[in-house]
Amino acid sequence: MAKEKIPSTQALRFLKAQKIEFKPYFYKYVDHGGTHESSKQLGIEEHRVVKTLVFEDENKKPFIVLMNGDFDVSVKKLARVMGMKKVELANPQKAEKYTGYKVGGTSPFGVRTKMKIFAQKDIFDYDSIVINGGQRGFLVEIKTENLKKALSPVIVDVST
Repeated sequence: MAKEKIPSTQALRFLKAQKIEFKPYFYKYVDHGGTHESSKQLGIEEHRVVKTLVFEDENKKPFIVLMNGDFDVSVKKLARVMGMKKVELANPQKAEKYTGYKVGGTSPFGVRTKMKIFAQKDIFDYDSIVINGGQRGFLVEIKTENLKKALSPVIVDVST
């Protein structure tokens, strides 16, 4: 297989500006395949592949949740943590507008709209995680300490 050219995404420009090292991974993107598909193709434990989800609070203000690939977000727990009555996943058009990324290629790095970021505590059980690099079929491995440094996420326990 020919070596893939590393794309010039906003996420990678952000990581380079922050002087954060990353290791690129390419896989064949499959619609609705999610972290299950990427982890299977790359031979990486799905729990270590982190998905980037865009939500809206009850005031329609967007925010991001970083979640282990094999976990789901409990919207009840998340709303409780935020002191809200309800939160919901943003629809794909809004998610793309807020982030500047196509759904399936959403990265928490270099997003268009400044948003609060929540990260599932289990992510930090690892020295490094694999997360979207800003394009469908492209992930990057980074150290979890660098994830904290770059994003200053609120660490939560909101998995189901």
